[in-house]
Amino acid sequence: MTLLGRLGLSAAIGLAALVGPVAAASAKDMMVITTKDGEIDVALRPDLAPNHVKQIEALAKRGFYDGIVFHRVIDGFMAQTGDPTGTGMGGSDLPDIKAEFSKQPFKRGTVGMARAADPNSANSQFFIMLADGSFLNGQYTVVGEVTKGMDVVDKIKKGDAKANGTVNDPDKMVSVKIVQAK
Repeated sequence: MTLLGRLGLSAAIGLAALVGPVAAASAKDMMVITTKDGEIDVALRPDLAPNHVKQIEALAKRGFYDGIVFHRVIDGFMAQTGDPTGTGMGGSDLPDIKAEFSKQPFKRGTVGMARAADPNSANSQFFIMLADGSFLNGQYTVVGEVTKGMDVVDKIKKGDAKANGTVNDPDKMVSVKIVQAK
């Protein structure tokens, strides 16, 4: 007898709703970003962007992200980080990554890779969505989703809207660690 037959349609739908997001994420690793205000847990999505996740994990494991500022934060949009120069123009010594676009929508809490005009120019910079941003769907690579700590994300110092979100005396990532998902 099938699961549907044993449980009935209502129970099967409830079970699918319960395990669906976990199964869909299939993240084996979590990125834990520590800020002055607390921790942000990000479920990484190698199922959507294996090359981008591999690069983020490699950089985090060698301490690359520790101390890097949120250089561009636009209230009601996103908080961007990952540039060692703090200008939005820098990256790591690793090669840029070819785009890995998916159908995963950009909603509040989604973590995406920042890039230049060339879709294949993502390197180390990423952003956390402060609000839904469907206009980014299919244009940027989704690498994860905040599972805990959106209250901490909301406390990240916002930038000047007139200066494209540039932040004076910006908040930083004190540390970024990769840990096994529970």
